[in-house]
Amino acid sequence: MLPVQVNRLTVQEAGDRYVELVRAKTVTGALSRATAEVYARDVATFVRLAGPDRVLDDLTGEDVDAVLLAFARKPDERKKGDVRGKDTGKDTGQSAASQARFRRSVSALFRHATSAGWVHLDPMAASSVRARERGGLRPERRALTREQAEGLIEAAGSPAAPPVEAAGSGRGRRRRADQRTEVRDALVVLLLTTLGPRVSELVRANVEDFYTNDGVRYWRIFGKGGRTRDVPLPDAVAAALDAYLAVRPGGDGEKALLLSWRGRRLARGDVQAVIDRVQRRVDPDRRRTVTPHGLRHTTATHLLADGTDMDAVRRVLGHSDLSTLGRYRDDLPGELEVAMGSHPLLRRRRGRSGPDGALRSPDEGAP
Repeated sequence: MLPVQVNRLTVQEAGDRYVELVRAKTVTGALSRATAEVYARDVATFVRLAGPDRVLDDLTGEDVDAVLLAFARKPDERKKGDVRGKDTGKDTGQSAASQARFRRSVSALFRHATSAGWVHLDPMAASSVRARERGGLRPERRALTREQAEGLIEAAGSPAAPPVEAAGSGRGRRRRADQRTEVRDALVVLLLTTLGPRVSELVRANVEDFYTNDGVRYWRIFGKGGRTRDVPLPDAVAAALDAYLAVRPGGDGEKALLLSWRGRRLARGDVQAVIDRVQRRVDPDRRRTVTPHGLRHTTATHLLADGTDMDAVRRVLGHSDLSTLGRYRDDLPGELEVAMGSHPLLRRRRGRSGPDGALRSPDEGAP
């Protein structure tokens, strides 16, 4: 039933009220802080593209389509460097996943606006723009190959030369011992590459989130939607954790696990800087730029390629639905050939090949 009277809020006013409501849900645990900030960022983008001074109830399906297309065509502001395609020379714009996420955020805003009496009808029902379908060839793989991932891990474990301060003071000076961060950087790379946490989960981690049970070190990860998961650490990662805790700055008064040399909790942007710093020590033949989310793809890809149970990988990554794994897995060159070359249903027959290498049937040679 249509509301008798609509509260004619501007787009800016409606956006502000909705974001305030979304952030309030983090207090009750209905939404994680990271998810709320994603909604807030998308709503702020919608307000800017739709026009903050327009009346929300005046927006039509065509107006929403124009906003969705404008978002799809603009370059991803979170990506560094050149945003132009390598092969076509055209702007890459937003990925299909980002477009779908933005559409969900806008839809949620209008659902609330409809129930709150800010609009007569939900204009999303008349919207025709959809994110392009997933699939096709990616311009660049998200997951690192095994050689690239191993190169990154080896570089993280190799001591770097003490960094020199920027020129300008007359002569270069080496940083103080308390400014060295190689041990922390090694832990960051190992956690991201082997466990694939979300970058928000990594920077939120506290020292108390790591514990030992029956001789095994675990990380209690506080993920999306208030869900937690306990993930065992590989021995090499547990050793890197102990090495970092032995030299970690900040003392007992700071709960955050990952600290800057000034003793402050690392921010999301700092994690990319850590990866880039370690990448500079990787052999150029095995080096490839990668984001923290790309290392999450790397974890899923190689665990699944190695035959790890899909539900176990789901629990490591913190997905609520098994089908989500498809988004985080890249194809590896030669993977199908290797899998069929060691088919699990034929492994017991390997020892039954004849002298000419042909596989004997169970009845061959029987009297």
